Amino acid sequence: MKVGALAHEIMRAVLGGNFFIAPGRSKDKAPLSKSLLLVPSAISILLTLLFQHYQKFFAYNLQAVKEDFQIWRLVCGRTICLDLKDTFCSSLLIYNFRIFERRYGSRKFSSFLLGAWMLSALFDLLLVEITQYMFGITINSLPSGFLGPVFALFVPFYFSIPRVQVTQVLGHFSITNKSLVYILGLQLLTSGSYIWILALSGLLSGICYNSSILKVHQILRVPRWVAKIFSWTLEPVFSSSEPTNEVRVGMGATVDIQRQQRMELLDRQIMMSQVAQMRRQRQQQGGMINWNRLFPPLRHRHNANYQDHRPSEQGIPPPTEVSEEQVARLMEMGFSRGDALEALRASNNDLNVATNFLLQH
Repeated sequence: MKVGALAHEIMRAVLGGNFFIAPGRSKDKAPLSKSLLLVPSAISILLTLLFQHYQKFFAYNLQAVKEDFQIWRLVCGRTICLDLKDTFCSSLLIYNFRIFERRYGSRKFSSFLLGAWMLSALFDLLLVEITQYMFGITINSLPSGFLGPVFALFVPFYFSIPRVQVTQVLGHFSITNKSLVYILGLQLLTSGSYIWILALSGLLSGICYNSSILKVHQILRVPRWVAKIFSWTLEPVFSSSEPTNEVRVGMGATVDIQRQQRMELLDRQIMMSQVAQMRRQRQQQGGMINWNRLFPPLRHRHNANYQDHRPSEQGIPPPTEVSEEQVARLMEMGFSRGDALEALRASNNDLNVATNFLLQH
């Protein structure tokens, strides 16, 4: 098994799936995300457990950077985490943010990370100087790790990933497909005393890189030849290969089936969000749906001469028998039993037609 596939399976075992699900355009590879997930985490664990006397070389010492111009400390201190809690949280966030590498490609994703890293380094120094000037607080060191670009990724995550309501807590607080990612970011934000500087600099760098006015994305980007070199070296090691017909992955499901399942789950989440919205609107209106207005042609479609000849009482067939299983499925979506029964009877026990009319009216 390749290293990329191993990383994918480990994170799926930890998370039990993605915090948010979105259809990917490219293959299930994301070699850069998996390399950022494995290599810094492995180094952080080794420094914590076996090589503690080398941790001083990876400390984010601002004083040494400013006074002694030790740029190597800036590179090492802003890449490897020395706190295992920060390592774990940032790894989970990188695992979830790999959707951007799949959506835009490894070169654009690496360009964003490079630009965010460089801009957040400048913002770190600027915010430290502002803090010292305004509040008289001298900050000589900051939490180490690849935290600035991780916080910068929250900017495209906020603007480009759709928000889909999953459920509600206490009837007022909405839980969406993005809530757990924000909670994980909040956990990372509260893990250290001065980590708010890294978070603020990361968010500012993400905004600046995405801004079309500053044109930072046209200046700070990875050259094509560098992207090709890393593609030749990283992709064979950290990418996940497509399964063949003989090899089965994950309980016999191929990648195509898994993608289809993710699409269906996303459709269900969107439908549940629409159901919850329609339910709140109906509760505010405080009335039942006018089925005579919605389904008159469906109720009388058995009679071809309905518009010319009004059917007699003897010609009206008995009410359609409704499946209790389909009634239960509609009630699970939030509709009342009366509305579910009327919709199924009017649609001749067609669950899809009944659901569409319940959502649209």
